[in-house]
Amino acid sequence: MRILVTGARGFIGSHLCAALPAAGHELRTSAEGCDAVVHLANIAHTSASPRELHRVNVEGTLALAQAALACGARRFVYLSSIKAAQPDDAYGRAKSIAEQALLQLEGLEAVILRPPLVYGPRVKANFLALMRAIDRGWPLPLASIRNRRSLIYVGNLVDAIRRCFEGTAVRKTYAVSDGAPVSTSDLCRSLGRALGRPARLFPFPPALLRLAPGLARLAESLEVDDRAIRAELGWRPPFTFEEGLRFTADWYRAQGG
Repeated sequence: MRILVTGARGFIGSHLCAALPAAGHELRTSAEGCDAVVHLANIAHTSASPRELHRVNVEGTLALAQAALACGARRFVYLSSIKAAQPDDAYGRAKSIAEQALLQLEGLEAVILRPPLVYGPRVKANFLALMRAIDRGWPLPLASIRNRRSLIYVGNLVDAIRRCFEGTAVRKTYAVSDGAPVSTSDLCRSLGRALGRPARLFPFPPALLRLAPGLARLAESLEVDDRAIRAELGWRPPFTFEEGLRFTADWYRAQGG
């Protein structure tokens, strides 16, 4: 297939653009002459104003979809967010509105993916910060956390995107994940094993973590149900959680930590 990928230079886009040609697809730089579009280029943080989020994530997404249709590219894979399922902020609401607009656009073969936290080589933000903290041996007050968090390795997400070009995945919304959720404390221990550095965790009342917003987010639960994409498309993550962490740790080490 001839495919346009927006956000091709980003974290997920760079992995996708490496995988598509290897799978026999042709990358294009415009929708003209394309068979499909993968839309990754949205504002991916919550610090933007609601107006800006709506302008880029809703209006921009719909405009791209309409342009794709005009060029004959009917299949449109939109990378949304698990936050669109039950939006509680402007980012989640913008994602949810964009999803509905795409599903209602006549003639568009829209497929929407809702990933949780994505990790892998070249990851940034909170996941990278957590890796650095564990690698440097910093004590973390997370030993008492018994939450349930779903994650997805970027290689698994790329494979799910590729699967959306196949079969009858039309006007569908799918959650995706590595599989069974893990607690934040177990994530830290698994990261430590991948890095060859034991995670230094100590118990701390979870309720008091609310005083530190960054740590409080780590203590929250966010579990997704990805049974639909497994049942309807036959998708299975090609990499295990442990493999994903090891590949991420190997990249981290190669960058000098």
